[in-house]
Amino acid sequence: MPNKIVAIVNTTGRQAASVARVASAVGYQVRAHVNATNGPVAQELQDLDNVTVIEGSLTDASLIARLFSGAQRAFVNTIPWGDEIAIGKSLADAAKKAGVQHYIYSSMPDHGIYGQGWPSLPMWSVKFAVENYVRQVSILSARLAYILSHITCLIPCSVWNYSQMEALNGRRLFTQIVLYHGLTLSTTSDLPSGKSSKTDSENGLDTGRRRHPILTVIALAFEVMTPRQACTAFSRGVGRAVRYRQGPIKIEVSIPNGYREQLEGIETLFGKFDAPYFGPDLAAPGEALTLWEGCRGMEEYAREVFPVEEAANGLTWMN
Repeated sequence: MPNKIVAIVNTTGRQAASVARVASAVGYQVRAHVNATNGPVAQELQDLDNVTVIEGSLTDASLIARLFSGAQRAFVNTIPWGDEIAIGKSLADAAKKAGVQHYIYSSMPDHGIYGQGWPSLPMWSVKFAVENYVRQVSILSARLAYILSHITCLIPCSVWNYSQMEALNGRRLFTQIVLYHGLTLSTTSDLPSGKSSKTDSENGLDTGRRRHPILTVIALAFEVMTPRQACTAFSRGVGRAVRYRQGPIKIEVSIPNGYREQLEGIETLFGKFDAPYFGPDLAAPGEALTLWEGCRGMEEYAREVFPVEEAANGLTWMN
């Protein structure tokens, strides 16, 4: 494989960390931005072959320039710390200036633009604003990936009721979801690199907004299932009963500022309006599966990854 450099932003997050692991394993030189080098994921990144960790704030223009310098590819997932729109714009500007050839931005739709009475989710509408700026900047080959990291976005604060698990010695898990049992969820448990974009000669998808000659919007979800189907798959993976029950969102843990409004919006958007997750213009998982045949399904995630993540959080139910 040619010596290619991929720059990854906020690499300690679930999405970006998955990209870094796969890219480094197949021979890419990875520049992994982190806000701090402490913590288990940051430590793991420092131990991986082909990974150079760059620590610092994304408000530092010199750091961003160093991150993208000489990189052919970039995976960018902005997060709601600081001015996300300003940071997203500066990242796109720096990538274009550095000559990045493939720019993948992890976006989400703004349901409020469709005239259906759907609310705009505050944390998604910010990403959509950054997406529109990426369109305007016209980076050589931009890819906007609408990404859902398994089903955490649709469940109250944490995926599973940890206290219930500990009380039952891990024998049974409950998840209370605002969505009714027949609604289908688009799910993904890990993310691609390498095969995550179309060839430069292909036109962008018509997303209902406007066609862009070098930009593609992808609904990057690898499974579509109802909450009950998700619980069944998860149950097979962890080897314990996982029960679904419908109910209102309950916030029982500390959450970031603004996330309460996000959760309340989710309850309205999907629980009341039954809106399509990626909006009316995109469907899953067809295209995502053609781009990444090595995806991890819900059952495999629950069996191989979830217990490791739980152990890192200090839980012992899996022992």
